[in-house]
Amino acid sequence: MYEKQRSFRFRSILCSPGWLGPLALFVAACAYPADTVTSTVLIGNSRIDVSTEEGQLHAPKEDVMKWVQWSAEAVAGYYGRFPVPHTSLRIIPTSGDGVRGGRTWGDHGSHISIHVGADTTWSDFADDWMLPHEMIHLAFPDVDDRHHWIEEGISVYVEPFARVRAHHMDVNQMWFEVVRDMPKGLPGPGDEGLDHTHTWGRTYWGGALFCLLADIEIHEKTNNQKGLQDALRGILDAGGNIQQEWDLQKALEVGDRATGVAVLVPLYEEMKDQPHPVDLPATWAKLGIERDGDKVRFLDSASEAKIREAITWGATSSPPDALKKSATLENLTIFAGRTTR
Repeated sequence: MYEKQRSFRFRSILCSPGWLGPLALFVAACAYPADTVTSTVLIGNSRIDVSTEEGQLHAPKEDVMKWVQWSAEAVAGYYGRFPVPHTSLRIIPTSGDGVRGGRTWGDHGSHISIHVGADTTWSDFADDWMLPHEMIHLAFPDVDDRHHWIEEGISVYVEPFARVRAHHMDVNQMWFEVVRDMPKGLPGPGDEGLDHTHTWGRTYWGGALFCLLADIEIHEKTNNQKGLQDALRGILDAGGNIQQEWDLQKALEVGDRATGVAVLVPLYEEMKDQPHPVDLPATWAKLGIERDGDKVRFLDSASEAKIREAITWGATSSPPDALKKSATLENLTIFAGRTTR
């Protein structure tokens, strides 16, 4: 039986105003046996069934479910909707604290499993990037193993921007970590391109580097009206989610049609079987990002500062002064018959 599994091994990473999200509804039971559906999260027309394996989590169930909701809303905000109509999420309690490695499958539906330490607090959940990373895997088709870099690269690249737009991460911290960690994706000695160099750095951060270069070029060629987000939404809207097997060339062609400019296919031709060195300091300079110790400064006088803003917040959006929520769009939570906000 064919099975394609995406697994996140380890990442020391970094990390809309245009989307406030539809109503999210939690339905939770008071008590439940291990490894059964215990809660359901509705994000728009999509359903996430959450189950917990045998074990103990000290965090209140409300915090666990809010974490699932936050992650799903951040991903839906970036893509315009949650990537699949239904997915199951299995939480595996472990010792210690913090969210641990996750895995995502696309066979017979879609499934995510993720480890959570028994002593994990809301602060840990609020800072988590792993669950959004896994959920982003749902939004791209299953491609050949040699293209694993595009699957992981998209999740590494999109996750921090999705979290910033959902106001779950500070924008300065996000860009600091992007600038700090992107060099991990640069080609080293003997590199044979993304399709043939399957190291950790080239798989995760090499894929993210491809996304960064594509994002910038799409903005440049469309007069800052479209970006990689539009290409990825186009792929998803054409049916390219994790449950579908596509050739990578097809996915990239669909993405280019969605933006109206040829960027993904030509860039892939340049990076698939040769090193393709990138001058990252020059890239940050034109975007107006200057590293200063453990933070960055944004230089609005830079030649592509407006592209930096569009990449951060969306091609047609700008950074908000504050998160605004209407009462009708606040998240409604139901626990054992009690309704709270």
